[in-house]
Amino acid sequence: MAASLHERALRCLAQREHSRTELARKLGALGSPEEVDAELDRLVDLGLLSDARFADAYVRAKASRFGAARLKLELSRRGVSAELIGDAIEENTTDTELDRARDIHRRKFSTPPADAREWARQARFLQGRGFSTEIIRRVLKEQPGDEPA
Repeated sequence: MAASLHERALRCLAQREHSRTELARKLGALGSPEEVDAELDRLVDLGLLSDARFADAYVRAKASRFGAARLKLELSRRGVSAELIGDAIEENTTDTELDRARDIHRRKFSTPPADAREWARQARFLQGRGFSTEIIRRVLKEQPGDEPA
């Protein structure tokens, strides 16, 4: 049982980084909770499993598409601590939140909102991507060419 548990854990980690919580969920059917926990401790000791490394990789992969609120939510759902989430977002986002929102908005919408209905649609899109109300207002208020170069 332990060999298949270890092999499965290594296969999962070979595909991509995982948080401890994610990997525990994936390995849960292969052993008792004590066996799974012991295997996860072993992987952490070997340096093969790291929530900090997972958070960094996740933020690097998703920051160009999501705001900080969405990144925080997704990482916390995966069992990453708030401290590690904050560090990962700070270290792996080169652009400001406003710059990322502008870029995402520009890629999705070719024109600024023409009326209240379109403004609401574009605002909902940015909100779903995890941007704050203040950031959304600033992005949607700007006319093309207003943003700093």
